[in-house]
Amino acid sequence: MSAKEKSGHAIVLGASIGGLLAARVLSESYAKVTIFDRDALPTDGVTGRKGVPQGDHTHGLLARGRQVLEELFPGFAADMAAAGAVPLDVQHDVVWINDGHRLAPKATGLQGLGVTRVALEAYVRRRLAELPGITLHPRHEAVGLIASADGSRVVGARVLPVGGDTEQRLDADLVVDATGRGNRGPTWLAELGFDKPAEEHVDPHTVYVSRAYRRTPGQLNFSAAVISPSPQTPFGGIAVPVEGDRWMVTLVGVGKAGTPPTDPDAYAGFASQLPGDELFQLLSKCEPAGPALRLRLPVSVRRRYERMTRLPEGFVAVADAMCSFNPAYGQGMTVAAVESIVLRDSLRAGRDGLPKRFYAAASKVIDVPWDIAVGADLRYPEVDGARTGKVNFLNGYVGRLHRAAARHPEVGHAFLAVANLMAPPQRLFSPGVLARVLWSGRAGRARTAPIAQAAQVTLAEPAG
Repeated sequence: MSAKEKSGHAIVLGASIGGLLAARVLSESYAKVTIFDRDALPTDGVTGRKGVPQGDHTHGLLARGRQVLEELFPGFAADMAAAGAVPLDVQHDVVWINDGHRLAPKATGLQGLGVTRVALEAYVRRRLAELPGITLHPRHEAVGLIASADGSRVVGARVLPVGGDTEQRLDADLVVDATGRGNRGPTWLAELGFDKPAEEHVDPHTVYVSRAYRRTPGQLNFSAAVISPSPQTPFGGIAVPVEGDRWMVTLVGVGKAGTPPTDPDAYAGFASQLPGDELFQLLSKCEPAGPALRLRLPVSVRRRYERMTRLPEGFVAVADAMCSFNPAYGQGMTVAAVESIVLRDSLRAGRDGLPKRFYAAASKVIDVPWDIAVGADLRYPEVDGARTGKVNFLNGYVGRLHRAAARHPEVGHAFLAVANLMAPPQRLFSPGVLARVLWSGRAGRARTAPIAQAAQVTLAEPAG
């Protein structure tokens, strides 16, 4: 759409990654895009903010997320690398230990990026500031929506300057709820007479403790590491190289038995329990660059907007406002990025019926990472949730897959391509992958056909 064809005003409530990327794609269709966020937004790319409590912990930009950022902001990867972020082939450059099995390395071309959440947000804000028609207002809190006279559509938003007492009522052709995990979108809709979307909740019972360390090239014999917890070993860890010549290290514990310590002396001791010695080696050799920070991971929530029979026109929820994942799997920013592309494509089909069209397409994007994260969480007996036949099958299959990936790098490639949203889940059941998984699981020939049939049925099921 050319600049002359742009029309109308879009309001984005929330200036985290999901809101910023939504604003970027909206700027292709709307003449004016206004972003509001209740936080004061730092400009130095170093300082965190209250509204993103997980911002000081390890983040991952998966291969699909990096690809989308490059598409929306040409030169993104080169700019970030020049600023100190670290490009990573997610299989060749990363040590993966899943369920105690070390994934075989392979150069894949699946390119992720080692970067902090703070630096990434600051970069995207700078690029948005260069675009005409986009305005960002920090220290403005969203307090509600405005409906049309007949109540069929949202025609604006109500915001309140932080510290002020005079509410602003702003007209808009589209309002995007990107207010994150603590959003009040369903309550705002209820105030206008709409039903709230059905919600699914899973509490991962997981605690993070993160700390930054100084990074010296060549000091260690690995580039990054991900050691996943399992029911048998309910603790894990992540080490990602980031800008500023630092490592971001996060130790993860599930349930009471796996809670990581914040005490500096005990931190390395906790890491010594992990499969492999990569994180213990890092913590023993590298100098701390900041304090240990603790975070009890919040409940994962999926709001099923796509199942609502009555939706207001002029309003959509994106990113964590629609589905907030267990951050331990590093999917949130990438899913938000892909949703922005879905929003752009949905708008290109017209503005009428946009919410229904967007939610239907976005739900398909969410299904795979949600199933991966929730299925993995439900392996732990203390985690509440429905352990359906689909969940049990996928968990059993993925367990075998991790075993096969230790011997067959192409199996690991398939798993990482799906986890990085670069391939559909059917890739995990392609003939070459399926055969290696079954062989590594020492399944007899009689089991091959039933499992293949179960895979087809499972993948054909509607999500939910």
